[in-house]
Amino acid sequence: MKKVIVHSKLPVTLIGAGAFSQEFVKEALRHAPCLVAADGGVNVAVAMGLVPEAVIGDLDSASEAALSAVPKDQIWPVKEQDTTDFEKCLARIKAPVILAVGFAGSRLDHLLAVFAALARYPGCNCVVIGDEDVIFLAPRVLSLDLPAGTRVSLFPLGPVTGRSEGLEWPIAGIEFAPDGRIGTSNRVTGPVTLSFDAEKMLVLLPRDCLVAAIEALVPAD
Repeated sequence: MKKVIVHSKLPVTLIGAGAFSQEFVKEALRHAPCLVAADGGVNVAVAMGLVPEAVIGDLDSASEAALSAVPKDQIWPVKEQDTTDFEKCLARIKAPVILAVGFAGSRLDHLLAVFAALARYPGCNCVVIGDEDVIFLAPRVLSLDLPAGTRVSLFPLGPVTGRSEGLEWPIAGIEFAPDGRIGTSNRVTGPVTLSFDAEKMLVLLPRDCLVAAIEALVPAD
């Protein structure tokens, strides 16, 4: 069991070192005001005039200048090389939801590693924000408030089955698997409810559905 470093009652914005618009960070911080940097993400944060509440990672990409702007007791080196910095953060953050910015750039190997980490940490409620999409691992039951016609893509990270309401092409009876059936480009017809027999399904929504994704993962009391 890994020690939790950031235990926040507020949603967390997790910033990485990948390419992204600064507007993404500003938008994420409106919904998730606790800022955490993954390794070289601290360089980006400090360049934007932001000081993370924690820096987590092996610190091989974090500059000395950026680290000097962060109080020493908020820097948490994790020197093992068996996991990515993104996974190191997921394992050590406990928050209602994590909005991850700077992890969906042009490096496909990095993006695949992000998906693998999401599969290993079900229940972390992490939404990865990209240029075109928001991506998250679905819990076993999920309700989405989306306009009719919205694209909903489902990509299995392992064998998984489920049921759906409010999708043009229902998923009941389909045995999803990475080397079998996937669910690209379904469409919303009404209020969406999804249920799965395992937490192995990625949900991909258009970028402007970020709020709907947050509300689905952290329903209001």
